[in-house]
Amino acid sequence: MTIRCKHALTRATALAVLLVGIGANAQTVETRLGQLQLENGYPSQAALKTLYDEMDFQRATQAYLWALPAVGFHGLHLAHLDAFGAKDGEIVLYQTLKDKAGMLTPNLTTLYAMSFWNMAEKGPLVIEVPAGATAGGVLDVWQRPITDTGQTGPDQGKGGKYLILPPGSKDVQAPGYIVRRSPTNQLWFATRGLAPDQAQAEATVRKHRLYAWADRARPGTTRYIPVGGRDWKSHQPNDLSYWQQLKAVLEPEPPEARDGYFLAMLRSLGIEKGKPFDPDDRLRKILTDAAIVGDLMARATAYDKRFPGTRVWPSAHWEYAVMVSLDQQAKNFAQFDERVSWFYEAIGNSVGMQGKTLGFGQVYLETSKDSAGAWLDGGKSYRLRVPPNAPVKQFWSFTLYDNLTRGLLISPQGAADISSLKEGLERNPDGSVDLYFGPSKPAGANANFVQTVPGKGWFTYFRLYGPTEAYFNKQWVLPDLVEIK
Repeated sequence: MTIRCKHALTRATALAVLLVGIGANAQTVETRLGQLQLENGYPSQAALKTLYDEMDFQRATQAYLWALPAVGFHGLHLAHLDAFGAKDGEIVLYQTLKDKAGMLTPNLTTLYAMSFWNMAEKGPLVIEVPAGATAGGVLDVWQRPITDTGQTGPDQGKGGKYLILPPGSKDVQAPGYIVRRSPTNQLWFATRGLAPDQAQAEATVRKHRLYAWADRARPGTTRYIPVGGRDWKSHQPNDLSYWQQLKAVLEPEPPEARDGYFLAMLRSLGIEKGKPFDPDDRLRKILTDAAIVGDLMARATAYDKRFPGTRVWPSAHWEYAVMVSLDQQAKNFAQFDERVSWFYEAIGNSVGMQGKTLGFGQVYLETSKDSAGAWLDGGKSYRLRVPPNAPVKQFWSFTLYDNLTRGLLISPQGAADISSLKEGLERNPDGSVDLYFGPSKPAGANANFVQTVPGKGWFTYFRLYGPTEAYFNKQWVLPDLVEIK
C-alpha cells in the first residue's frame, strides 16, 4: 500500500492544476506577449523569437536604468573633450546660466569647476585643494564619492593635498597627503566656490591644481577653461547612442562583483569587455526601443517616487531629491530605484550633498507637483510663500528645470532661479517671501518672479546651504506651490 503525506498530495495537486491550466499537450498558451505556439511542450520557432526578443528587451530596459550614473558621468566627460576642448586634468569653469545649460540640475548661484582623469592612462591623481570656501569631491565612474574636498572634506576648508590611487594598485607612502583608493580607473573631480563675492569665489577655485603623482616633483600649471557660453549637452540619450556610450565608459573598468548579473545581461545585448559593439538589425531595434522605454521608466521613478520615506513634510509634496546613500547600498538591498531617481535628474553625490551635516553642505528638496497634486505646468501661474527664518547659515535658492532635459528651464526672461541672495528680493513684514512662477509676471511681483514656458513641464529644486537645526527637527515647513487661477 502506498501512503502519501499531506505535502506530497499538495504538490501533486498543484502540478495537476498547472498541467490543466496550460494543458499537458497544449499547442498554444495565452500570455501578455500574445498567443505562443508550442510543439509537444517546446516553444515553436516563432515563440522562441518572441520570447528571446522580449527577454532582451526586458534586460535592456533594466540595464538602461542600472547604467544611468555611468552614462551620466560619460556624457559630461564627452562634453569636456568635444565641446570645450578640455583634456583630462584640465579644469572647466561653469559660471553663467548659458554655461550651465547643458548640465543636469545645476544651481545658478555658485561657480562650478570640474575635471576628469583616467588612472589607467595617467596613473594616480593628485589634487591640491586651497584653503577657503569651497565644497566638492572626487567620484568614480558610478558617481560614488571617493572623498569630499573643501569644507565637507577631510581638509575642512583648510586646504590639503589629496592622492587618489587606482583599483588593485600597491599602497603608496605619501606623508602629508590625504590618500584614497578608487574602485574605478576613471575619476570626476568637481567643486563649487561658496564665497558670496563671485570674484573671490573664482579666485579661490582657480587655486586648485591637478596632476599625476609621477609628476609631483615638477607638476606644472593646471589649465582652466571657461565654458564661455558655448552650446552643449550631457543628459543621457534615449536612443542607440546610450548603449554606445555605455560600452565606452565600461571598457576601461575592472568588473565589480555587485554588477555581475547586469554584465551577464549586457553580453546578450552585444556589450562585452574587450569585444566590439556591433549590434545587428534585430538588436539595434530592441536597444533603441528599450532606451525609449527605459527613459520613461526613469522619468516615472524620478518624478513620482514610489519607494518609502520620500516626503519631507506630510502637509506638502516636497520630496528629498537625494535618497541614495554614498555607496548606493541599503542594509539589505542595493538602492536601485533610489539610484535611478537621483541620477536620472542629477549628477554627483558627496557627504555635503546628503543633507545631513548641520551648518555645512547642502540640502536638496524637490517638487514637480502643486498643492493639488497636479504636475507643474509652464502655462499656469503659481505662488509659493517661503516662511520667515529659513533654516540656513548661508542662503536658500529655487532653481527651475525642464522635465525632459533635466537641464535649466530656458525662458525669454533668461533666469531659471531665485535665491535669498537676489538683489531687490522683496520680503513681507513678517520676513516671509512670496515667489511667483508662471508665463507672465503678476502685478507687483517685481524681483520675486521666475518665468516659465507654456507647453513645457517643469520641476524645481529647493536648496538650503548650511542647513540649521530648524530644518532637521522639522520646526520649519515649506508649503506647496499654489496655482493662481
